[in-house]
Amino acid sequence: MNNRYGLALCTIPDDPNPAPEPDRRKEPDGQDEREREPNPGKKVTGRAKGILDSVKEMGSAPLPEVKSNIHCLTIVGQIEGHLVLPPQNKTTKYEHMIPQLVALEQSPEVKGILILLNTVGGDVEAGLAIAEIIASMSKPSVSVVLGGGHSIGVPIAVSCTYSFIVPTASMTIHPIRLNGLVIGVPQTYEYLDKMQDRVVGFVVGHSNITEKKFRELMFRTGELARDIGTVLIGDEAVELGLINEVGGIGEAIKKLNNMIEAH
Repeated sequence: MNNRYGLALCTIPDDPNPAPEPDRRKEPDGQDEREREPNPGKKVTGRAKGILDSVKEMGSAPLPEVKSNIHCLTIVGQIEGHLVLPPQNKTTKYEHMIPQLVALEQSPEVKGILILLNTVGGDVEAGLAIAEIIASMSKPSVSVVLGGGHSIGVPIAVSCTYSFIVPTASMTIHPIRLNGLVIGVPQTYEYLDKMQDRVVGFVVGHSNITEKKFRELMFRTGELARDIGTVLIGDEAVELGLINEVGGIGEAIKKLNNMIEAH
């Protein structure tokens, strides 16, 4: 056959028996992992993907699941009450704590409660409500003051069946204070005085400190800048009878286990 340029073209007849094309179909899902490994039969050792993701995201391996009859609650930052605090504040919301405590009281699996405190205080009525619930629970509870248990954190610390404080932790005792606009009338003072009596009565009723000594610490001058009150650190809180014992997590869990057995 010639084309218009004078070049000869030839045609190749079709092969009656063409070679089969290689199978390029996509591998079905669920194919044996060994067929897709570069070295079939060689076992790959190392951490599971979930653990590696946890290390990548959180910087630590996930904790092993431990079945325990002790539930741990943390009260950190500022105790948020009826007013919502700014978002940059680290807070513990009392409307979150109260349902948890009620659920723990009803749970048959939980035999004891461990409460860790590192709080600067906060709303007086919210903190007192949390303390009253803890004190009224039928299950044994142990508190540990870690960094600080200041202001309304003091009633929460003593509300448990037994209390610990680490040697470097501090507790600030001071009178009730209000922020914002206050109506300067005798009724306002009487209201504050009654609220203060509620806090003092609760602390005295759930610790070994006397009311006279607690009020003396509350109104002491010279320790706090531009304020009245007292800062207690570790052993001082135990010597005054406010906290039962100096100790940390190990001592607290041991004590709680003994109380559970006795209970």
